[in-house]
Amino acid sequence: MDTLNRKNSIVLHKNCTTALGRDNLSSKIDLSFLDPPFNQDKAYNAWDDNLPPEKYWEWMREICTKVYALTSDGGAIYFMQREKNTEFVLQALRDTGWTFQNLIIWKKKTSAVPGSKRFGKHYQIIAFATKGRTPRVFHKLRIDPPLPQGYKHARENGMFVTDVWDDIRELTSGYFAGDEALRDADGNRLHKQQAPIQLLLRIILSSTNPGDVVLDPFVGSGTTLVVAEQLGRKSIGIELDSENVALIERRLAEQRKSDDISRFFKDYACTSDLERIWGDNEIDRKFASSEF
Repeated sequence: MDTLNRKNSIVLHKNCTTALGRDNLSSKIDLSFLDPPFNQDKAYNAWDDNLPPEKYWEWMREICTKVYALTSDGGAIYFMQREKNTEFVLQALRDTGWTFQNLIIWKKKTSAVPGSKRFGKHYQIIAFATKGRTPRVFHKLRIDPPLPQGYKHARENGMFVTDVWDDIRELTSGYFAGDEALRDADGNRLHKQQAPIQLLLRIILSSTNPGDVVLDPFVGSGTTLVVAEQLGRKSIGIELDSENVALIERRLAEQRKSDDISRFFKDYACTSDLERIWGDNEIDRKFASSEF
């Protein structure tokens, strides 16, 4: 299978380096989420995750360049990486024309393991940048997490989402992965780098409107597409591993209870105009018969 094509989701079974071209993607992209292999020598089925660092970052710059060319004016990119690679991420974005907006700290909820000579690592970074100085879309989301210790009064209308995201649990390989983690019949994880629904929900809500086009060049287990489809956005995922493509097909064909984003609507209830931003579960009517 080279392409999985649904009403408002497309999965290209290709190498993203070759897939990111106008021959494959004819429409403008409004938001891209980059969560590439981190070059940590992980055992991927279809990818060498142990490239020389210079070659790896040259590849990242090539991807950023190709995504930039496909992006609408003011469109956004969210580039996730290990904290130790922050300077390389920012340099790659700068070298390829993107305008830096925020460095998001995604703080993990599991306990950090201390190093022998340095502090334990407890977060990943997500660089938010745009094509041009001003975002085409940016929704100032409000949430109402538990009050920090020492606060005397409850908030009247929540708080704005900041650049520190400490309220989204990662899907670790252990107990905390919960029901959301994709597993086989024996309970084994099908994708250990699976991104959580809540993470993509916040990114897509922040930087798109219903009907916009979302791209994930390393779509993995398909979380980006699962969230985008429920929010009435169109989405394009690119995936090299045929097993992952089959996994995404199954996941999109029959929505699991744990993939249902409606349970998180209340988390953003303090956000003005939330119903419009959230969109319908059905694809926007004006896009129903259009092509990507």
